[in-house]
Amino acid sequence: MPFVIKNAPSHYQIMMNTIFPEELSEGWVIIYIYDIIVCSETWKNHLTRLERVVQKIVQVNMKIYMKKCHFAYGELKALGHVVSGLSLGIDKNKVAAVLLKPMPQTKKEMQSFLGFPVYYRQNIKDFAKIGKSLYKLCDQKKVYEMTEERVKAYEELKNSLSHSPFLLIPDWKLPFKLYLDACGEGLGAALHQTQIINNKPVEGPICFISRQIKPREARYEASQMECLCLVWALEKFHYYLAGTVFDVITDCNGEKSLLNMKTPNRHVLRWQIAIQEYRGNMTIFHKSGNIHKNVDGLRRWALANTPENPAWVPQEEHHIERICVTEIGTEFFF
Repeated sequence: MPFVIKNAPSHYQIMMNTIFPEELSEGWVIIYIYDIIVCSETWKNHLTRLERVVQKIVQVNMKIYMKKCHFAYGELKALGHVVSGLSLGIDKNKVAAVLLKPMPQTKKEMQSFLGFPVYYRQNIKDFAKIGKSLYKLCDQKKVYEMTEERVKAYEELKNSLSHSPFLLIPDWKLPFKLYLDACGEGLGAALHQTQIINNKPVEGPICFISRQIKPREARYEASQMECLCLVWALEKFHYYLAGTVFDVITDCNGEKSLLNMKTPNRHVLRWQIAIQEYRGNMTIFHKSGNIHKNVDGLRRWALANTPENPAWVPQEEHHIERICVTEIGTEFFF
């Protein structure tokens, strides 16, 4: 199929999904256009599944390009990410090309550069803080001027791309921790989980999110702001938290009493209804702000809510060796 046809990728994807409907529904095959990933828990099971996939390819008279095939890998590169049995990271080969580029000289070039770290924003700690001044620079009403602060932010963002931490792959059998923090500057949330790594319990991040507050939200008091942050975070992390046990850690004491208020106003009533499905599995704990640093910076340096930089939205999940790969877009091939 020629790639010059506009609808060729989507048509090819539909065809591949039609060939492997059972495998896709069972969750051990992932297909992106012509790339097929087969996932297994054991070597014996893996061979059986590989044979099943190859047989279907032969049945429809398709061919496999063996030079591009990789078998029995514990770690793989997919859509610009490196996926292993424990974590999800950035493909350093993708980053290398961006790091070698000269500093953007126009707003268009800066927007083009920012599109790359945005794709990996869930892997970059304090991304909102680092990129804030660069996003302001792209404002059409402002003159393009690379000040010392912006140059520093640009270099720090490039450094963060090359040294970004790996995110833990969520284990659906273990409880989650949802860290919240909110103020008049923005909302921040971090989803964590404690897993056994090298026979030791290790707590690590699964995803970071942040956003600025709307003008009408700026009038909320502290406890209302925390409730807003909780409702927003539950909506964004619904895929992870629905039907599972998790703890909510916040630095506001009034949040719990506000959510349990017997005669709430209309705003609080809507929030109470929104979190109703989580109440049986959710436990709220207080943590003072001076030790609540993992999300405190996110909300203080939240990114502007623009069409070019929307708040994080959960996307379709993919499973590799019973591992959940999240926030993988379609800008890269592997």
